[in-house]
Amino acid sequence: MTDLGHAAAGGVHANSVVALVGDLGAGKTHWTKGMVAALGCQLDVTSPTFSLVHEYRGGRLDVFHFDFYRLESAADVLALGWDEYLEAGGLVIVEWADKFPELLPPDAVWLHFSVAADASRTVARLA
Repeated sequence: MTDLGHAAAGGVHANSVVALVGDLGAGKTHWTKGMVAALGCQLDVTSPTFSLVHEYRGGRLDVFHFDFYRLESAADVLALGWDEYLEAGGLVIVEWADKFPELLPPDAVWLHFSVAADASRTVARLA
């Protein structure tokens, strides 16, 4: 998954939003690790499940990595400064984005992560 995230980095630009959906353990955070590394940030990428958002600065783009899993409402997301992050000129990556799809901009790229019976993982772009 990290290789796929790394490969996708060439297609992101300032104010890009990538929405990640899929079950626990499907590879969303590993994909993000590859993306952040490819953008030149040397920080260790971890799941923001409990902190809700991590910031990775120092690469070609600042990366704002959200996890909506533990949030109960769109108001909770907005209280984190969601609008400010969207306007900050970086890359916004959102795990569990399907919890509040109405908050994502229309041009967000949606990716679906899945785990097959043989434990292999796949990622597919959603239309």
